[in-house]
Amino acid sequence: MADTATDINPPWDEQRATLALWAISGLGPRTLAAVRAFAGGALGRLAATPVRDWVSDVPVPAPVRQRLAAVASLDALASRTEEACARAGLQVAFAGTPAYPARLVGVEDAPPLLFYLGNPGPPRRRLAMVGSRHPDQGFLPFARTFARRVAQAGVGVVSGAAEGVDRACHWGALDVGGETWAFLGSALDALDPAQARLLPHFLERGGVYFSELPPGVRASTTTFPRRNRLIAGASDAVLVMRAGEGSGALYTADAARVQGRPVFALPGDVWQPAAAGCNALLADGRARACTSAETICAVVGVHPVRAVPAGRDAGWWEALSAEARGAYGLLDRVPRSFDEVLAASPLSPAALTSALVELELSGLVVQHPGKRYEKV
Repeated sequence: MADTATDINPPWDEQRATLALWAISGLGPRTLAAVRAFAGGALGRLAATPVRDWVSDVPVPAPVRQRLAAVASLDALASRTEEACARAGLQVAFAGTPAYPARLVGVEDAPPLLFYLGNPGPPRRRLAMVGSRHPDQGFLPFARTFARRVAQAGVGVVSGAAEGVDRACHWGALDVGGETWAFLGSALDALDPAQARLLPHFLERGGVYFSELPPGVRASTTTFPRRNRLIAGASDAVLVMRAGEGSGALYTADAARVQGRPVFALPGDVWQPAAAGCNALLADGRARACTSAETICAVVGVHPVRAVPAGRDAGWWEALSAEARGAYGLLDRVPRSFDEVLAASPLSPAALTSALVELELSGLVVQHPGKRYEKV
């Protein structure tokens, strides 16, 4: 019988050989699989042999072969990569080890390892929340509030740490001490200034930065679309919060569909270009509509515990319309103006007015002078 620990955690020479080969530019998951097959299923066998003895026969593209030929041994290359990781404070999670996202294992084209900063938490349900770098005015506070409610329910928030919606969703999770993961389109020692500023907040509050790229690799037009498959693959479902026609968030939705992950999108006004991508996903059936944090939490198998107002039976929440439930979640014990609630809500002014009237008639909300609303 095979040793269980060995099955889950590859022998160290196998890991070091994997790390060394992964540091070769142009050698991706599929090429690595071909090299493993060439080595008889164990990359560690190559680590004990000078590269010059096998490089001419290994099945890799010519540019990769040239880069390999410049390496004396995989052991030496692994040592250089380990030293670069140590200088930057990076850790390495190999597929199948506890720090490697469990949902990624078995995903086609998943990397054999990830570099990371932070401390990945225990298994839980996770939701990818992605969107445009430049959404319509007033949307970012809503995205942050929405993510905060998702995190409060115990769902991990996964995104890409990009400007705009991604970053707002990370902040929403961080606001309440929730788990949040960011998959980067660069190596973790090559962050852009905004990502570098966000990192201390991640590390202080339990967030994690992941990247499949070895130290020194900067972001490019090809690395961002590639990392989107990891955002989807590490999650139980994907929610596109806001996306124009050319938004990179649509790549994440496409990857999720290939991986068999449920895809959801927030509907937007048809005249709003920033919502055109979401509306297209919904119109052609590539995504299902989502209008509340409670709905999406239920999809991933988490049911938030709601405080039941005094004197009400357990069915009060279900009796409300979806719009009223969404509006109720945006209010608190401090009065908020209609405009403040509208800025954080996906509803139109007319729909929000109707929802607030429903809440008033239900005795859940009181309206103060000047159209200011407060939970009872």
